Formats: sequence, C-alpha cells, structure tokens
Amino acid sequence: MKNTLQTAVSLKDFNTFGIEAKANKYIRITEESSLKELYDQEAFKQKFFVLGGGSNVLFTEDYDGLIVHIANKGIQHFIEGNQVFVTASAGEVWNDLVWYCIKHDFPGMENLALIPGTVGASPIQNIGAYGTELMHIFYSCRAFDTYTGEFVTFTNVDCQFSYRDSIFKKAHKGRYIICSVTYKLSLFGQINTSYGAIEAELAKRNIVEPTIKDVAEVVSYIRVEKLPDPSTVGNAGSFFKNPIISKTQFINLQAQHPDIVHYPMGNDEEKLAAGWLIEQCGWKGKEVGEVAVWKNQALVLTNKGAASGAQIYEISSKIVDDVLSKFGVQLEREVNIL
Repeated sequence: MKNTLQTAVSLKDFNTFGIEAKANKYIRITEESSLKELYDQEAFKQKFFVLGGGSNVLFTEDYDGLIVHIANKGIQHFIEGNQVFVTASAGEVWNDLVWYCIKHDFPGMENLALIPGTVGASPIQNIGAYGTELMHIFYSCRAFDTYTGEFVTFTNVDCQFSYRDSIFKKAHKGRYIICSVTYKLSLFGQINTSYGAIEAELAKRNIVEPTIKDVAEVVSYIRVEKLPDPSTVGNAGSFFKNPIISKTQFINLQAQHPDIVHYPMGNDEEKLAAGWLIEQCGWKGKEVGEVAVWKNQALVLTNKGAASGAQIYEISSKIVDDVLSKFGVQLEREVNIL
C-alpha cells in the first residue's frame, strides 16, 4: 500500500478547531487504489471516519476507529460548446479550485470563494454562500463504495440535494468516500451580485461592471471581515445551519419580533438567520472559559487556545436551548460531532 497505516496519531493539526484528539488508526490517502486495498483488508468493516480539510468537524474525544484522510490532488477541465466541465480531486483545497476557475475565466464559483475545506466535502454539505448554491453547478462525483469495494458515479439528481444537505448525509451517510467531483459551468454565465454585502462593497470600490475576479475578491474580503481565520483562531466556520420553518410559524414569530432576519424559500417555508437568533439570546461575543462566540458573527464558535471539544459542544448545547426557549426554533449543528 502506497499510504501507510499509522497508530495513535494526533489530530490537532488536522482539524481547524485545533482540538487535541488522537486517532487509534490513521491513513493518508493520496491514491484511489489505496481505498481498494483498505477494502480488501476489511478496514471498512470497522469504525471509520473520512476526514478532508477538518474544517467541519469537532472531536469531543479520542477517535477509537480509523481516520481516512483524503489528500489526493489534481484539477482538469474540458470545454464542450458553451459549457465547461471542471473535475477536481477530493483532496484539493476548495478555494484553490475556485481560483483555478477564475484564472481560466470560468464563471459560477466566484461567490463561493474562501469557503474552508476540501472539494470532497462540497457535495456532502451542498455548500453555498452569498447567493450561490453548489447544487446549481454540480454535475457528478466519483465515489468509492465501502460496502462493495467498487467505484460509482453520482449525478446531480442522485445526490438529492437540499439546503446544506445531500444523500451522503442521510440514506448513504458513512457509506461512500468522495474521490473527485465534476462541476458544470457556463462560459457565459451571469455574475451574481444580488447579495447585499457584495453590492455594497463593490459600490465602495467604485466597481460598476465587476468581473468574476472582482466578485471573488469582494466575497473573500467580506468573509475575512466577518469570520475568524482558522490559522490563528480555532474555529469551524458556521457551527449551526440557518433553520427553515413553516410560513405559519414565521408569521407568528414576526408578530412578536418584527425585525427578525429572514429569507423567503417558497413552498410555504421561510429561512431564518441563525446568527441573528443567537445574537438576540445574548451570545454574540460571549466568552465561557476557553470557548468564545465570535464577536463579528454569532454563528461561529471559537477555541481561544485550550478548549476541549467537549467544552465547545457544551456551549453549543446551551445556545441551542436558549434559542429554542426564546423563539421556539430548533437549531441544528452544521459541524460533524465525533
């Protein structure tokens, strides 16, 4: 096997929270063939977890199974008519893929600049930001089936995408390991600047006809202003999903809280801003021991330096309870808890 199985490996450098936890077994995968070898050794019949950039996971204790760390690399594309198909290996850093597309003048990904993590996580999470959703540019992905030992392809429809969700988090949770993802972009796609913060920042810069590079730079600037840098402040970005509630529940809530931040979803549903709900409960900027809620964005929990995963989880539970008590809305964690 090209990639060696290791034991008792520290995961501190492999999660953006910077939590100290050990993996009983660990393997770094740079070649797809290593997955087949692991299958042949019956490694997937035991407890395992697939790790990418570590930007969406909270280790609350040592992991007593096998950590499969996906680190394969490579990006390529081909053009067919007005469409461009870009394929990236799962271990590629997401933001590197975004800038690959910008460099080649392929529109469609610029609003997703600076989202932390790797390409492999993008269809699992159905990532999205600033008015752009992955499911609108996703074409297919190649995945390894840990049940059968075969490589399979999932189309957009197969993935059953919904808000920050996919079949990989539901019916197929823990079964498939994403190896590469193909995105379908239009060479003449329209630039999306409808998100208020983007429009405002472009206006500040006196940019009237923005390029995709302009949009990516503005989105990156907004994210840096709003969110802490994981290389200096331990965090996993947005810890909670924005909750989606029924129109009826929303109307009742709005009557009590006229300034509630919301986004119409259609289908008689309304999306609420989890950060706003948390802020109204007094958590924004609050510090409890080594855990802090980020001063600029209440959605983000941070490790001040010596927090344990269990302590961060405990604070998240108190936030969930407070929001439920004040608004009757159940928050759901976006981060994987191990």
